[in-house]
Amino acid sequence: MKPNLFLTGPPRVGKTTLILRALVGLPSERICGFVTRELRRDGKRVGFAAETLDGESCVLAHVDTRSPYRVGRYCVDLTAFEALALPAIDAVLVSAPLIVIDEVGKMECFSARFRESVVEAVESDRAVLATIALRGDRFIEGLKAHPEVKVLTVTQQNRDELVGQVLKWAQEVLARA
Repeated sequence: MKPNLFLTGPPRVGKTTLILRALVGLPSERICGFVTRELRRDGKRVGFAAETLDGESCVLAHVDTRSPYRVGRYCVDLTAFEALALPAIDAVLVSAPLIVIDEVGKMECFSARFRESVVEAVESDRAVLATIALRGDRFIEGLKAHPEVKVLTVTQQNRDELVGQVLKWAQEVLARA
C-alpha cells in the first residue's frame, strides 16, 4: 500500500499552514499541486483563491462572483478553478512524486472533474498530501475511508507537533521516489 496522507479538522485550525510549514526546504521540483488561501478586504474574508505551488492563482470563490455553485455567501468559479487546479494535480501529466491537494471540500467538490482527478491521484503511483473537510458528503467520507488514505485530525493542540510528522512523511515519500 502506498502512502496518501490527508489532514482533516475544523475550519481555520491551520491545515494549510501546517502543510506549507512541513514542505519548506523540500525540493520544489518534486512537489506539485495547489493550496487555497483566504481573500480579505478591509480585514474581512471575502473569498478564497487557489494557488499552484509554482505561484499561479485564481479566484476559487468570492462574494462578488456570480455562479449557481454556492457555499454560504461565496459563489464558486468552477471554470477558473478547474483550469488552474486540475493540471496541477493530474497524476498522468505531472512528474512530481508528491501531489498536494488543499483542499477536498464542498467548494472544490462541485467539480466532477476535480473529484475524478483526486481519486486518480490517490490510486496512482504518486503520493498525495491533502486536506479534507472534517464532515462531508458521500464522496468526502468515502475518500477518508479509502484503504490507501491515512487521515490525521488537526487540532490547535497538535498542529505544531504534526508539522514534524508531515515533514518526515514527505521526506520518506521523496526518498522512495
